[in-house]
Amino acid sequence: MSFTVAIVGRPNVGKSTLFNRLAGRKLALVDDTPGVTRDRRLHPAKLYDLAFDVIDTAGLEVGHADTLPGRMRAQTLRAIEEADVVLFVIDAKTGLTPDDNTFAEILRKSGKPVILVANKAEARGAEAGLYDAYALGLGEPVGISAEHGLGLPDLRDAVVEAIGEERALAEEEEDQADAEFGDLAGEDVTDETDDDIPAYDATKPLRIAIVGRPNAGKSTLINKLIGQDRLLTGPEAGITRDSISVDWEWKGRKIRLFDTAGLRRKSRVQEKLEKLSVGDALRAIRFAEVVVIVLDAQIPFEKQDLQIVDLIAREGRAPVIAFNKWDMIEDRQQALADLREKTERLLPQVRGIRAVPISGQTGAGLDTLMQEILHTHEVWNRRISTGRLNRWLDGVVQHHPPPAVAGRRLKLKYITQVKMRPPAFVLSCSRPDAMPESYLRYLTNTLRQDFDLPGVPIRMLTRTSDNPFAGRAKKKR
Repeated sequence: MSFTVAIVGRPNVGKSTLFNRLAGRKLALVDDTPGVTRDRRLHPAKLYDLAFDVIDTAGLEVGHADTLPGRMRAQTLRAIEEADVVLFVIDAKTGLTPDDNTFAEILRKSGKPVILVANKAEARGAEAGLYDAYALGLGEPVGISAEHGLGLPDLRDAVVEAIGEERALAEEEEDQADAEFGDLAGEDVTDETDDDIPAYDATKPLRIAIVGRPNAGKSTLINKLIGQDRLLTGPEAGITRDSISVDWEWKGRKIRLFDTAGLRRKSRVQEKLEKLSVGDALRAIRFAEVVVIVLDAQIPFEKQDLQIVDLIAREGRAPVIAFNKWDMIEDRQQALADLREKTERLLPQVRGIRAVPISGQTGAGLDTLMQEILHTHEVWNRRISTGRLNRWLDGVVQHHPPPAVAGRRLKLKYITQVKMRPPAFVLSCSRPDAMPESYLRYLTNTLRQDFDLPGVPIRMLTRTSDNPFAGRAKKKR
């Protein structure tokens, strides 16, 4: 039986650094600025021979329930409720503060086993803070350095003592979750006939990233989908900083949702912390299979929205547009017609992209959104046999042959699908360098229409077949 460990403490004591150390990866953003972490993040962790789940939390702050600090504190208190043991982190370098005493009292009332962790114990003068920690009445503090990995054997022993040796050292079945959500993008495709191509597997786990400009309603949308207040939300723009993953099931299918920080124009991203947040969001996009771009239905298709869609297309992800805050639109029929016209006109690189009006606040349109996500994912995974492709190419060339370049006709010889997720095709022709971009666009658009590939990026590459006589000198008679 596994167990869960929550890391709590006031801001800037090193909770996220310890979380990254236990998780074995730099998942949480770390910066000297207090209050970087706002949402709680869950991830499998290891501490020598111990395997468990660890929760990173926002710094415990005092504030009214309606304020941002108050909502952050509520998230932390939920993490304490979910945990089997709590690591209460203090800063040994600066010593105890009144907030440490306040939250030590909260932890005592929770009834959870608490391990007092004195971080930054390697710093000069940290011994005094270590001894002061006894005054909290939570037992002997464990001195560690999360940044340098010092003191972790003592922390391991403290966890075993708190959780019980039988449970802490229980043999765990190998967790297949990460394997199930492994990197599926860009899978190779062999030359297959129609009979050899397997049907789309609607039971495989699916990774979905939710992206958009700040304050578009991304976290609210995820909370409504999963049916709980899992992510921090509010009227303030830019609440989300880390890319938080949430596991969920929809109609029996396992789904991992990624909430991301709002993406502003590059010229406006100046602060180091926001750059880290944007980098985290871009990694989430690259890891996802389907990316939902959340647009504010009242002010859609600003320049940044178009750049986000273009980025997703260049990364080869499967995009779906969600027009959020639909409940605030008055003339919905006219607005929907305008949005669909703009979608087709402004996003030619993903012609036929699925666009759904939704309300993350009321839940309207979310079932339709999920159906379009699954349909787009199926298209993104589609593969076409080489025989069908070449019969199609013959017909296209007869109807609209390639133009002559420098007085010489281009010859199209062969086409095959070499990749999927997204669909990628190689066209063998006589002179790839001379192939006009306009004709490649024509082939791509015709392929998209004839084989029903709407709304996903399509790669069309050109190459020439090898000439076995190239480079040989002509023999003299």
